[in-house]
Amino acid sequence: MVEPAPAQVSDSPPPGSRKGRAGARSRRAALARYLLVRLALIVPTAWILVTVVFFLMRVVGDPITAAMGGRMTAEQINERKEAAGLNRPILTQYWEYLSGLMRGDFGRSADNREISEVITVYGAATLELVFWSLLIAFAIGIPLGRYAATHRDQPADVVLRLFAILAYAAPVFFVGLLLKLLFSVKLGWLPGSGRASTNVELALQNVSPKTNIMIIDAFLYGDIGYIGDVLKHAILPSFALGMLTAGVFLRLVRINLLQTLRSGSVEAARARGLSARVVTGRHAFKNALIPVVTVMGMYIAVHLGGSVLTETTFEWKGLGYQLAEYLKARDFIAVQGIVAFVALLVAVMSFVVDVVVSIIDPRVRF
Repeated sequence: MVEPAPAQVSDSPPPGSRKGRAGARSRRAALARYLLVRLALIVPTAWILVTVVFFLMRVVGDPITAAMGGRMTAEQINERKEAAGLNRPILTQYWEYLSGLMRGDFGRSADNREISEVITVYGAATLELVFWSLLIAFAIGIPLGRYAATHRDQPADVVLRLFAILAYAAPVFFVGLLLKLLFSVKLGWLPGSGRASTNVELALQNVSPKTNIMIIDAFLYGDIGYIGDVLKHAILPSFALGMLTAGVFLRLVRINLLQTLRSGSVEAARARGLSARVVTGRHAFKNALIPVVTVMGMYIAVHLGGSVLTETTFEWKGLGYQLAEYLKARDFIAVQGIVAFVALLVAVMSFVVDVVVSIIDPRVRF
């Protein structure tokens, strides 16, 4: 008589056991340590970025002379420099600049406007543009990336890979000009510049509370025609900026989904008889979105300060448009303040991305 084989005992402790609770506490402690380290790194990261921006702006020369040279006398320029503290030693200026940043003071522009006010007003416009462009990037990049991965090496996959490369490599101002020529100039379907029509912008100036985010202000105003006008103005710049990110999302989802479909957990799900759609949707697709979350967080930060070409192409008066205006006016103090804000934003967004990814993917906690 053959004796039955002994049952295999799993090495992992039951979830309710003392050993299981200890393991859960250990994982939570590891996660807390990881996030604390990442939080602590925000300060040195931001300090390095701000310091580099400060000294690079000083390399180009005296910002008052650069902005006002030829329009003011030497005595007036010296008075401005004295008032701005630019006649003091460079290290003294640097310390005063850091002290001001810690108080939320990013300096003043050549026209005596606080940069923090500029960031509040024009940053809201850029935030709105980034929101619309990310919606378009998600709607195009993620479904197409999934479709390309599930139809690997088929004609559709080849076409989509070429599309992703073109979307990522095409200069955003060139895409914007093509969209304007086709849909605004030739077909006349959509407006090619501005955030809203002139009468709509004037009407929305009286909205209270004013958010400077045009679509929210239009909803607060309560006019359906104004809401439609704002949305029509947002379509072309959002597509121009969103197609760049859509190409990145498409490639990331395709590559990571293909890797996940070859993993052991997915093979085990197939062995249990689950359909291809269930295997892809429940077991593989979520893991493939982790790098998209990482890229999305960084693209939000970069777009908030780096959408200069899109905003200037469509005359979308956001932070990038205003940064370009300050560069043309050689107002380096204003440029320094905006770039420093973007540097701080990138450092904070990097931490937020780490938090989100650590929650989604437990492997990064250790």
